[in-house]
Amino acid sequence: MDNFSQSMSRLHGTMGWTAIAVLSTIGIVVIPVLNLAVPDGSFFHVSDFSVQLLGKYLCFAILAVGLSLIWGFTGILSLGQAVFFAFGAYCMGIHLLHNVVAGGTAVSDLTVLSMMDMREMPWFWFGFGSFAYTVLMVFAVPGLFAYLFGYLTFRSRVKGVYFSIITQAMTYALFLLFRQNDVGLGGTNGLTGFKTLLGFPLEASATKVGLLIASVLALLLVYLVFRFIVTSKLGRVLTCIRDAEARAMFSGYNPLHYKLFAWVFSAMACGLAGALFTPQVGIINPDELTPANSIDVAIWTALGGRGNLSGAMLGAGVVNGAKSWFSGLLENVWPILLGLIFVVIPIFLSKGLISLFRSKTAKETA
Repeated sequence: MDNFSQSMSRLHGTMGWTAIAVLSTIGIVVIPVLNLAVPDGSFFHVSDFSVQLLGKYLCFAILAVGLSLIWGFTGILSLGQAVFFAFGAYCMGIHLLHNVVAGGTAVSDLTVLSMMDMREMPWFWFGFGSFAYTVLMVFAVPGLFAYLFGYLTFRSRVKGVYFSIITQAMTYALFLLFRQNDVGLGGTNGLTGFKTLLGFPLEASATKVGLLIASVLALLLVYLVFRFIVTSKLGRVLTCIRDAEARAMFSGYNPLHYKLFAWVFSAMACGLAGALFTPQVGIINPDELTPANSIDVAIWTALGGRGNLSGAMLGAGVVNGAKSWFSGLLENVWPILLGLIFVVIPIFLSKGLISLFRSKTAKETA
């Protein structure tokens, strides 16, 4: 067996690759065809709303996979993933407003700027007119922030519940900061009024389908990269740090470097999720930075199976799907139901929902 085949078999067995192929085909081929080619009145037609909703769920799945890497495999429970998500989302939002100006709207006529009493774009908006620069910033901004924050906290050996509290405080502080009009990010109203992306109108069905396909590919890429990490020697070191950090240090591994690696990679994945989220939803505001949102990500990951990347995606899909379904029928009861689910499932399914799809004798992997 050659090296490539060995790498593929290490990532997944035949059934695993088959499941990935089937789910990817549904997201990339089946749903787009049902949306674009099937008439609106048909039972099999998938509406634009459903396409956008599924795209949003895929962004949330990327968030959950990012948390699974640092919590499930490195033992770092972050309650600040919404920060990195918002960084990526705001970067894309600024780019989309540049597109509005490029389409003929005067800078002074942008609703976002007029509400902030600004006649010119804030200085840090310049450069975002380039899509390539925006993509770079989507990864660089959350990545650099995560590196600086992580270096200071991990070097001080802050961990456990203290790290969780600090990340939650960081989230709340940035939530308050982003609400200020003079920051240049739209204040409490955030950024909205987007029209095009790469020349394609955001309201067009084809654009929505394109964003869905991009979200599927992004989730697949993040999942496979993280899967490669956790099944490699690096992943075993991360797990060792999670279970016995002192022993890892005595074995010659510096936990600071490994924690920073996982932390920064997770942050950049969250930034990617935010960048895909903004054009599909049509708005980004400080509400995405509320501490409750970061707690939600932890709930998705825990319910799906925090030590399992597939479980994290499953948890994000099940919780958000159930929320959309039940909130319309039982709007006032849904938060209570979610609380009960979060209590009951860990008691009876300690390894999360993903354990229902795994053989009891299977070795627990990513």
